Amino acid sequence: LDVEALGFPRGFPRVGPESVLGIELNPYAAELARVSVWIGEIQWMRRNGFDAAKNPILRNLDTIECRDAVLNTDGTRAQWPVADVVVGNPPFLGGSKILGELGYDYAAALRKAWGNDVPGFADLVCYWFAKAFGQISKGYLTRVGLVSTNSIRGGANREVLKHIVENGRIFEAWSDEAWTVDGAAVRVSLICFDQGQGEVFLNGQKAQSILSDLTANEQGFDLTLAARLPENELFACYGSQQKGSFGISGEVARSILGSPNPHSRPNSDVVKRSINAIQITRGLADGWAIDFGLNMTEWDAALYEKPFEILRQQVLPERAARRDVGQAKRWWLHARPSPVYRNKALILPRYIVSPAVSKHRLFAWLTPLQLADHALVVFARDDDTSFGILHSRFHELWSLRMGTSLEDRPRYTPSTTFETFPFPAGLTPNIPAADYAADPRAIAIAAAAARLNELRENWLNPQDLIIRTPEVVPGYPDRILPRDAAAAVELKKRTLTNLYNARPAWLDNAHKALDLAVADAYGWGDDWRAGAMTEDEILARLFRLNQERAAG
Repeated sequence: LDVEALGFPRGFPRVGPESVLGIELNPYAAELARVSVWIGEIQWMRRNGFDAAKNPILRNLDTIECRDAVLNTDGTRAQWPVADVVVGNPPFLGGSKILGELGYDYAAALRKAWGNDVPGFADLVCYWFAKAFGQISKGYLTRVGLVSTNSIRGGANREVLKHIVENGRIFEAWSDEAWTVDGAAVRVSLICFDQGQGEVFLNGQKAQSILSDLTANEQGFDLTLAARLPENELFACYGSQQKGSFGISGEVARSILGSPNPHSRPNSDVVKRSINAIQITRGLADGWAIDFGLNMTEWDAALYEKPFEILRQQVLPERAARRDVGQAKRWWLHARPSPVYRNKALILPRYIVSPAVSKHRLFAWLTPLQLADHALVVFARDDDTSFGILHSRFHELWSLRMGTSLEDRPRYTPSTTFETFPFPAGLTPNIPAADYAADPRAIAIAAAAARLNELRENWLNPQDLIIRTPEVVPGYPDRILPRDAAAAVELKKRTLTNLYNARPAWLDNAHKALDLAVADAYGWGDDWRAGAMTEDEILARLFRLNQERAAG
């Protein structure tokens, strides 16, 4: 129509649906895509004054292929046709779920075919990003726009974006948008990249450049360059991953805790309260687990007669049916018992935990007779000063930027989040708490942290609503039971998630006192009191500290 307005005769379109190329694994989805393209062509023709074909209305459209887009049947990388632009919505599947959803053979072949170009535990969508930029690098493609879960901004996933930024550019992106998949709300990132030049836009705003964590490089620092600090190494890890029916009810646990064993050792050695992330955020449940530790032999485990027999009935059949030979041979042990957790945290009188994924970045205390699940991040520290630094606004901001997310819940990672975080000088994790016990900064932080925890515990478990009952064996934390049915209803509402959703004034004040103590420990107290420290300023200072420590 624009051509006609300039006085030129109308020309019949010379580009049709055959110019649209596609790859779709599901036969139904592939055929649906073909039909959709034809319908779009018919609508365009009619809207612009052309007669659509009538016989046949739809023809075969073999340019949309039905096959795997990243892996051939022979185990090699799939090839893509040469094109100008690629747009797509690759499948959303977390790296930890690839094995279970797609099978061992496919997962192994996929990782072998892609080698170092895609990290081993990256999400499935990362293979599309790697393939697309490979096509650009070879000159087979000009521009790409893909949808991904927003977890691509961090962890192993970010490596594919890092390669794109270092060798090309992201020219437009929406870092965190709502999306619905199969009725479930998730958070996604929409990312466009090439090797060209021109304007760059992030979340609809013009930017100087876009970094691999999908932030704008406007503040003069790049958190993706934050280095892991040796002083933080081996002080944070995930809890114990069981991968089997190691759980038992409170009734069963209490029935076997007092049972005798041939070697006269108590079953409390191997029977522990089981704590997961949901219990931290929503309240403790009466869950227990049998745990034979890191390296206990089958013979030694059998000496704990009743716990061993329970696992022989519950876990052995499960493990024997799995393909993992190592787990089958060591069926009485947790699949990933977490050596750092065993060797560092469990020898302390108490240790700090935080849900790996949660709406709020929360920290709590556990004891050695409470077993942290794999969904918890464990910190091998037992002092209130470390607890306070971790629960400060400084560490919270760092973790939100350095971590990833699951749907709309931030994810905390021991490596990229904790090991990169610069603690105040003299209060770092590699220094025993006793060495800074007399430091006024440590004392101030510890007092504020202890007060915060005390106020929270009083709110979670008010004395007029609960009864504390000692466990059947000394050493375990007391059982906290509701006084009556009405108290039980009220206690269900008193969770850390609900508390931080409401964030009453007393809680906010307790956090402000803690933040001020931590700011003083960094030497930034005056600026903090003056309100001169924006989020970007905090992150910039922490990043400079990280770089100075890494260089030193």
